Amino acid sequence: MNIKLLETARFDFDRVEAVSSSLAVAPTAEATRPQDQLPRYDELDVEFDARTGTYWGFMKPRGRPSFTRGLLRNLDDMQDSIKRMAAARRRAGQSPVRYFVLASRVPGVFNLGGDLALFADLIRKGDRPGLQSYARACIDVLHTNSIALDLPLVTIALVQGHAQGGGFEAALACDVIVAEKNAKFGLPEILFGLFPGMGAYSMLSRRLDAARAEKMILSGRIFTAEELHEMGIVTMLAEAGSGEDVVRDYVQRRGRRQLAEQSVYKTRRRIMPITYEELRDVTEIWIDTALGLDESDLRKMQRLISAQNRMRPQEVPIAKSA
Repeated sequence: MNIKLLETARFDFDRVEAVSSSLAVAPTAEATRPQDQLPRYDELDVEFDARTGTYWGFMKPRGRPSFTRGLLRNLDDMQDSIKRMAAARRRAGQSPVRYFVLASRVPGVFNLGGDLALFADLIRKGDRPGLQSYARACIDVLHTNSIALDLPLVTIALVQGHAQGGGFEAALACDVIVAEKNAKFGLPEILFGLFPGMGAYSMLSRRLDAARAEKMILSGRIFTAEELHEMGIVTMLAEAGSGEDVVRDYVQRRGRRQLAEQSVYKTRRRIMPITYEELRDVTEIWIDTALGLDESDLRKMQRLISAQNRMRPQEVPIAKSA
């Protein structure tokens, strides 16, 4: 179906519903909940808008903007804290947590993916348990997001800038992807003899099909937000710098349709489930492949690390060929 035609047909409905939803979520005393009551993290900023029931998690990893061990621990704890908040609000008769938004505080970068410096060190040492520990920490967080934290909410990835490797996978784990038009997506692992092993194949094959998922993974190329929007992977496009406003407008306009929306995504998960066991088994293939890399592959990996570390975040380059 033509998406633009659908959006046009929906216009009048949205305008009417915007009025009713603004009444339904009118500011109350709970909307002014002090932010200092939320957990504090070293590599993550969190906010909660009680008026719309939206919990925001902004990644801010220390050092290279990748999935550091510290960020993974923070994300895991944040997911638990959202579950506790949802339960507490339900017991208190307060409005529920309706949306979770994963975003970034790093200018020009959503997330560059796995900690490549750590990978190289563990591979050189032949440290399989170390690779397993890191991979499990990644899929623990990713799988929890992929099942919407096992809560009746909608998950949204707000991509502003580069989403590479595991960063792309993290966005794919969400129900909705909002991307600014200058955002770039890629799976560069093939360029140094590896493949994205934390869910890319599982999620892309569900959103597209196995053939197109494999083509994307094996290409190692960069995709623009507009290209992925045409494919149906990116849900909504936003102008550069307006991503947060677009997300806030999106959750505001949904109003009473949020229940139907989250039910549709719940149905998608039921029809095309991605189990934790599937993700775990793929990580074992990824580890076998990683431990088979030679020094030439690791030097290519190191060149990518060095290039990313040298450049300002908004100019982070991802090589298109080895």
